[in-house]
Amino acid sequence: MNSNNGLRQAQERKGEPESRWAERVTLLQSVASTQEEAKQRAENGAPEGTTVRAEEQTGGRGRMGRRWHSPSGKGIWMSVVLRPELPLALTPQLTLLAGVAVCRAIRRETGIDAGIKWPNDLLAGGRKICGILLESALREGRLHYCIAGIGISANLQTADYPEEMREIATSLQIESGAPVDRDRLTAAVLDELELMYRLYNEKGFAPIRELWEALSVTLGRQIYIDTPDGRIVATATGLDEDGGLLLRDAQGNVTRVLAGEIGLL
Repeated sequence: MNSNNGLRQAQERKGEPESRWAERVTLLQSVASTQEEAKQRAENGAPEGTTVRAEEQTGGRGRMGRRWHSPSGKGIWMSVVLRPELPLALTPQLTLLAGVAVCRAIRRETGIDAGIKWPNDLLAGGRKICGILLESALREGRLHYCIAGIGISANLQTADYPEEMREIATSLQIESGAPVDRDRLTAAVLDELELMYRLYNEKGFAPIRELWEALSVTLGRQIYIDTPDGRIVATATGLDEDGGLLLRDAQGNVTRVLAGEIGLL
């Protein structure tokens, strides 16, 4: 089932030109994971911008193998094929890029004051509304493709969440008080993602970093991160040129973190 008609109508309502990537969306009813579906297409040569969206995921996952709650008809669960010409070490920048794109789209379409928590979560009112998972595939030692998984909790009600998630997760409908047009928001996300990706390819990471910092709910906050050497408590001050998070401790020492799970204090 192809969802191009819904996305095309959504863009016509906005009065905007169609995104090329919005022409490459397949909508499926129920899948284990849109990541796996998109990987299969990428392995078969699917072009950049190919997107798999599902009404429901039965085995959706987030970072570190966590299960992603993806009930039917309630959210935007999708994965996008990217084919960047990048060293593998720079692919975390694409996670930050995707966060910028999704955050801009949500703000534009819903008016919700969404913000980005490093590296891959979007928050509203201090609770999670979106997660982003970037996975890379190598061929002959070189980056072959990336899959950007995006899960947006659009029209979930409080009762749709397991009880243990209700204090940490929210949805666009809960925050705004009104249901979200999921086709329209999908079109907006793909439009922003294509725009940010083009900017990145033309200008590098610097403009993406500037946009990310402006949308961040992490910077200027005291955070903690658990490392193999123990817990670090410090103030997040910015991103470095590779996308690592810069931290300043109480003694004024600055370190950077390239991966990990942070908490806001």
